[in-house]
Amino acid sequence: MSTEGPPPAPRGRPGCLLVPARTKTAVALLYDEESENAYDVRLKLTKEVLTIQKQDVVCVGGSHQGRNHRTVTLRRQAVSGLGLSIKGGSEHNVPVVISKIFKDQAADQTGMLFVGDAVLQVNGINVENATHEEVVHLLRNAGNEVTITVEYLREAPAFLKLPLGSPGPSSDHSSGASSPLFDSGLHLNGNSSNTAPSSPSSPIAKDPRYEKRWLDTLSVPLSMARISRYKAGAEKLRWNAFEVLALDGVSSGILRFYTAQDGADWLRAVSANIRELTLQNMKMANKCCSPSDQVVHMGWVNEKLQGADSSQTFRPKFLALKGPSFYVFSTPPVSTFDWVRAERTYHLCEVLFKVHKFWLTEDCWLQANLYLGLQDFDFEDQRPYCFSVMAGHGKSHVFNVELGSELAVWEKSFQRATFMEVQRTGNVLWRFKFSQLKGSSDDGKTRVKLLFQNLDTKQIETKELEFQDLTAVLHCIHSFLAAKVASVDPGFMDSQSKYMYSS
Repeated sequence: MSTEGPPPAPRGRPGCLLVPARTKTAVALLYDEESENAYDVRLKLTKEVLTIQKQDVVCVGGSHQGRNHRTVTLRRQAVSGLGLSIKGGSEHNVPVVISKIFKDQAADQTGMLFVGDAVLQVNGINVENATHEEVVHLLRNAGNEVTITVEYLREAPAFLKLPLGSPGPSSDHSSGASSPLFDSGLHLNGNSSNTAPSSPSSPIAKDPRYEKRWLDTLSVPLSMARISRYKAGAEKLRWNAFEVLALDGVSSGILRFYTAQDGADWLRAVSANIRELTLQNMKMANKCCSPSDQVVHMGWVNEKLQGADSSQTFRPKFLALKGPSFYVFSTPPVSTFDWVRAERTYHLCEVLFKVHKFWLTEDCWLQANLYLGLQDFDFEDQRPYCFSVMAGHGKSHVFNVELGSELAVWEKSFQRATFMEVQRTGNVLWRFKFSQLKGSSDDGKTRVKLLFQNLDTKQIETKELEFQDLTAVLHCIHSFLAAKVASVDPGFMDSQSKYMYSS
């Protein structure tokens, strides 16, 4: 990434919202596009790795039963019954799971049952393929002692699980009807014939003890990783969701967030950590490069494919600005020898960088939402953060990035890399400070007039240029852009830097 921050925002554009590398954790959803189910996961972000954690029930003491199955005997209490609720059923292609456990009641007192446990057997009867109503009937009519076998489902659909003691809709028990997608409460006496008080369920000292914990299941290295908010092969933006793909092909899966703000925060945080690691890689690479061949900026983008016959509209590309050249790769260069395998290489003085329709000047609120990626607006190309690179002879590329801050960095980096190359060539015909430029005009074809004020005489001097081809025009335009960087960013060059035109 760029070795400097983004340039000061031009008028009408929001300032760059880059954030420092950070560590954080949060609960999110892992979305399965095939089943359209979402599973609870916890994300743990460090400076170098994004870790995906899933909940599981683990034995923390006592004699373990050996398998993931737990068999628990519940003693129905006179007032509170079994003290649990269930959801699910085979008629909806989901297992029956415990969705609530009521504090200090029979199920809670065992210390061996948890929200998210799938019910496998009731008094020895297999219920893995039973309907919701069949399991409810068995549990309510099993007598005062009920033995159930359970197994914790790490990937139970999120709608089947509820936090401990959380409120939720319940069935109309008086009518006997219950819904597999709502809780059926089993904390009442049900149809048990004996309602006399019974001793509470409690674990024995030699019984195994269990806890529900978050366990690491996948680690995604962030060095040279990329982020995608779009469904592969489609232009549909994933709402409040994105995917992180490592250089070695490991994918986080589609991570969904409960609010737009959470999604935006995590998108920026992961992007910031990727950027910091890329900056470290750049610094290492630059130690082996001459001062005239330094890496100014590099990172992942999406390239818009040309032609209507393509099955995909965009594909990932890795771009780099290094020395006098602009590189387009299919995969990042990780060694010195990889730089020769670029798909395309252009000389910086032969290309024109252009930001596409993203910046809006009328509605600041809309700008902020677009910039943070909080809304999906109906752009013609469906991707708001786009820029193009046009080379000589009409060859052009259109690229998209995930955040407005990335677009701002690419814009500044092209300006800076081009100025450095123009400055390095040193073939100067005349020079002025950018502040001396008072106006310009052109004939719409090949001739351009530039009006400069002489600092000593205060007279206006006219410099007229005539271009023979597109490359020369682009060369001149880039000289102007480089001069603009010098004028608006004093930290980039010293105050005596001059506007230069190289022949």
